Amino acid sequence: MTEAAHGTQSHAPGPDAADTVELLGLVAHLQHVAFGRLAEDARVAPTTAQQLELSRLAAAAVTRRDRVLARVVELGGDPERGLGAYARLLEDFDSRTQPSTWWERLLRSYVADGVSDDFCRIAAAAVDPESRVLLEEVLDDAAHANLAVGELEAAGAQDEVLVSRLALWGRRLVGEALGVVQQAMSAHPGLGRLVTRRGAEAAAQAESPEPAAAAAEAEDLAAPAKLFGELTAEHTRRMSRLGLTA
Repeated sequence: MTEAAHGTQSHAPGPDAADTVELLGLVAHLQHVAFGRLAEDARVAPTTAQQLELSRLAAAAVTRRDRVLARVVELGGDPERGLGAYARLLEDFDSRTQPSTWWERLLRSYVADGVSDDFCRIAAAAVDPESRVLLEEVLDDAAHANLAVGELEAAGAQDEVLVSRLALWGRRLVGEALGVVQQAMSAHPGLGRLVTRRGAEAAAQAESPEPAAAAAEAEDLAAPAKLFGELTAEHTRRMSRLGLTA
């Protein structure tokens, strides 16, 4: 084969890079979905100020998505394939959590984005440094969360019945969101490997009397419970920020 032919040949990412590309694809998909959701939120928002802010947030989601997809290319992955792999991930969640009010719409995004971002942040701890820095920057954008908190706190302060309804809605949402995480890990084993690797690296830094192989096996078994415990704890913290019972 000629050198030129080698130059045009597509190279699949290596084992560790392949897991990273799976995570990058998920984050890119979540930003892609966020764009559409935020654009729709902007369309139905009750005030002009909210419409303007949400439309700006939608544009920012596109920028974040494209940054993540550029990293997929750098690692030898196919950006369209990486994005498309998650195309149906949120279908069941969306169909089961249709909001009936503006406040339910805001809380749905706040809860779902919070759980998915927390999961991606946990998995990102096990990727290469350059990808990790990028993912942390993308996932740490709190503009929409801050908007939702401000709106929901103000509404709840004037309506105790709304507070009770939103607390119930939040419990339903988190159950569905955790189900999406489980579904994603089942369909994309690389995500589970990253979560387990993150736990194994943390365990390796701590002193343990167990042999390395036994400790690794124990971590494999414990990783899912630890993950969902962390996700639930973070959700409880977010709901407390709103003054809602998780």
